[in-house]
Amino acid sequence: MKLGTPLSPSAVRVMLLGSGELGKEVVIALQRLGVEVIAVDRYPNAPGHQVAHRAHVIPMTDGAALRALIEQERPHLVVPEIEAIATDTLLEIETEGLAEVIPTARAAKLTMNREGIRRLAAEELGLPTSPYKFADSLAELQAAIDGGIGYPCVVKPVMSSSGKGQSTVKGPEDVAKAWDYAAAGGRVNQGRVIVEGFVDFDYEITQLTVRACDASGSVQTYFCEPIGHVQVGGDYVESWQPQPMSPAALAKSREIAAAVTGNLGGRGIFGVELFIKGDQVWFSEVSPRPHDTGLVTLCSQRFSEFELHARAILGLPVDTALREPGASAVIYGGMEAAGVAFEGVAEALAVPRTDLRLFGKPEAFKKRRMGVAVSNGASVEEARELAKLAAGKVRVVAG
Repeated sequence: MKLGTPLSPSAVRVMLLGSGELGKEVVIALQRLGVEVIAVDRYPNAPGHQVAHRAHVIPMTDGAALRALIEQERPHLVVPEIEAIATDTLLEIETEGLAEVIPTARAAKLTMNREGIRRLAAEELGLPTSPYKFADSLAELQAAIDGGIGYPCVVKPVMSSSGKGQSTVKGPEDVAKAWDYAAAGGRVNQGRVIVEGFVDFDYEITQLTVRACDASGSVQTYFCEPIGHVQVGGDYVESWQPQPMSPAALAKSREIAAAVTGNLGGRGIFGVELFIKGDQVWFSEVSPRPHDTGLVTLCSQRFSEFELHARAILGLPVDTALREPGASAVIYGGMEAAGVAFEGVAEALAVPRTDLRLFGKPEAFKKRRMGVAVSNGASVEEARELAKLAAGKVRVVAG
């Protein structure tokens, strides 16, 4: 792809569907390469809106509105950054040749729905996963648990992200509450859940996997070093890179990641989530876009996951090399308010080898990610301590 000049007839135009904190970093990475970026989200003044050439607010699950905007802007590439999008419209857009969908419209459709990607991984590709069933009612959920899933288990909406609507069910008294919470947390198609049996794992990783062109123009698969992370309620609160693991487990993780991403096809970065116990590996989920746990790559890699995504989708070479151990720690809103302010920023930045990203979200919620601290260290352990120390110094206050 020939790169042009933004806001001119030669411009390469990229439309980002979803403009949160991850999308904001992708916008910045694309603009550094001279790309004209159109940021789209369901609410005004989203983080990516603040740095894009143009911004639009539409309900992205509305196929007619999405098509009208794509026809208006005529982007060369359409890049989904969230799951809740009218994916059938993306399939039509791709088929008609109006734009190229990243990585593919099929990948966006399959990964929007936990059912689609789980059936692909387990039933078509034969990859090891946790035991699972799907349910359309509270009665079906209870029957699935009683019929083999057992306790404890995890209940998730089939369509959600960042842990929304996800809960652990420890016994019969938790089932109805988990069903109600899943229905409230699902972005689309409320009323269908996946219930997963527990896997006895030692730790979880995100295997960032990049499908990008080599010097000859052929798409190859590249891997970043594995990322370890801590999740609370299905939402990441801390991540680090590299996660130590056995050579056998690392090889198996990359084999699974290559199988899933190769089937989905296209170009770009994928966040493949895996459970690890010793040398055993189970597939959990995949996102065909930068992953929240990958925020650590802002400090740990030569090129962050956002820069890798930008290069890959434009057909440019990538370099997934680790620079040095790093870690990230989330800064939560802690309150419900609009136009909040941040105190303690100077103190946080005084922590050695540390940086901050404040996302610029227009509203804070108690458990909404409002920023992140990233730190380097001589070891992962040192980097984690520094990142948590810095994040703890930042206070969200009423504006």
